[in-house]
Amino acid sequence: MRLALAQLGVEAGDVSGNTDRAVDAIERAAADGADLVVLPELFNVGYFAFDLYEREAEPLDGPTLTRVREAARDNGVGVLAGSIVEDLAASGEGPADEGLANTSLLFDRSGERLATYRKHHLFGYESAESRLLTPGESLGVAEFGGFTVGVTTCYDLRFPELYRELVDRGVTLVLVPSAWPYPRVEHWTLLPRARAVENQLYVAAANGSGAFEDAELLGRSSIYDPWGTTLASSGDDPTLVVADVDPDRVEAVREEFPALRDRRL
Repeated sequence: MRLALAQLGVEAGDVSGNTDRAVDAIERAAADGADLVVLPELFNVGYFAFDLYEREAEPLDGPTLTRVREAARDNGVGVLAGSIVEDLAASGEGPADEGLANTSLLFDRSGERLATYRKHHLFGYESAESRLLTPGESLGVAEFGGFTVGVTTCYDLRFPELYRELVDRGVTLVLVPSAWPYPRVEHWTLLPRARAVENQLYVAAANGSGAFEDAELLGRSSIYDPWGTTLASSGDDPTLVVADVDPDRVEAVREEFPALRDRRL
């Protein structure tokens, strides 16, 4: 399966322009033979545009995800729309009857929704996310391209127990839409690779690019195999990061080095 991470240039509050860039990236990735395209965290409004969350929140059938779903269908490619600020009351589903959530949807090649994931761990350090949003409670898992795909979001990378839950659900590829800023470059390069190594699965971490008033996204989107080998990565500018991934590789690594069998719960 050919996997593409769309490292988009994200501008705070430019929902229309950011969505245009996302659709363009989906089209370019599909033309390059991608089977699955991953978008960054809060790609439409911008993670650090906290004062715009409430105004730009949408239901799951709102304009942003409708355009992404149609792009998936029109280009015959799977897409992880990761993520938008979801208006829970308008959606009528999720962990609460009202409020906002950081929500990703996985679409198949026909634009049908396969999985929904609302970010579990909300960032509180110099961030308004934990004050503004409601955490998710369920896992986002679906079958696609021979993989059992799981979804986590950005700060979730710091909580390895979530990835163990995904392993127990049979996940072999984890997609991680993110909005990771400078200066924590070392953390960004370490954590997704560590999650790949300790769980013996693929981890694809799709970050954004762009500067906000108080932060700058560091890009460096990367795809790691079950040994933790970097298959593809980028700098900090907008780009597509592409690699071919093989579901049989997960089983082969786990057979060669059966560390997961030695877990003591």
